[in-house]
Amino acid sequence: MTDEETPAKRVYAPDFLTELFRNPLDPGYADAAARKAVEGEPTGARKWLTTGISTITLVALGLLLVVAYQQTVADEPARTKARATLIDQVQKRRDETVQLQDRADQLSNEVNELRERELGGATVARLRDLEAATGLAAVKGSGAKITLADGPTPINAVTGERNTAARVKDTDLQLATNALWSLGAEAITVNGQRLTATSTIRQAGEAILVDFRPITTPYEVIAIGPDDLAKDFEKGYAGRFFKQLAAKYGMSFGTHEAKDVTLAAATELKLRVAEPSTPPPAPSGSTSPSGSASAVPSASEGGR
Repeated sequence: MTDEETPAKRVYAPDFLTELFRNPLDPGYADAAARKAVEGEPTGARKWLTTGISTITLVALGLLLVVAYQQTVADEPARTKARATLIDQVQKRRDETVQLQDRADQLSNEVNELRERELGGATVARLRDLEAATGLAAVKGSGAKITLADGPTPINAVTGERNTAARVKDTDLQLATNALWSLGAEAITVNGQRLTATSTIRQAGEAILVDFRPITTPYEVIAIGPDDLAKDFEKGYAGRFFKQLAAKYGMSFGTHEAKDVTLAAATELKLRVAEPSTPPPAPSGSTSPSGSASAVPSASEGGR
């Protein structure tokens, strides 16, 4: 085989890491060190020029640091004042809210006294029963207390994301409350928030809202109902489901009997009025089908 027929050999350049460990010193530094060894230290005007440039650079950096420090110190009182103003405004709003709530409670008591004076005993007793059933009045009795709490939320060392499988979700609280209603509960609160026919339990990011009010772990669901409410809940589907979550993810779950508990009234009850609709008249010549129509129940999913 002639030289023309011999294939050219492929040359592989060393990779970056291999070259870095083989020649750790930059060629420019090596040339400067060799030149310094030959020429020696700079002298005369060259030395003064190098020293002057270095001095000017250091002075400029120092001035920049001083100016930045003074600006930070000058802005600090303004930030502190703004923060103090915001804290004061929040505290004032809280105080106003407490005063308004006390005023509302006082007016409610006055209305109840006038109502009892004008309507009489039997009518007032019926109204009290309706208020207790709808959540307008506080109720007292015995039942069950269900406690749920978040489990550990480890952080992934690679991605930095948190595993939230052990956190209590809004669907978990929905499952617990729906199970208590189905077992005969007459009144329920979630972390002190009274549930009504129009209450909502929703997730907003990492927070859970009950009627648009945030609640935090641990979650306490207290219900007034039959004597065996706690046992029936623990043996039912919801109790078994939460036991599985506790065993798998480390979530905290407990069922206890509640004796002589008082559930506060709903703070913002939104009432809705339904009016019967009159069906349109059937067209002439058509026959109306016999039989009754049944409403389709809405399903509420709970758990995960």
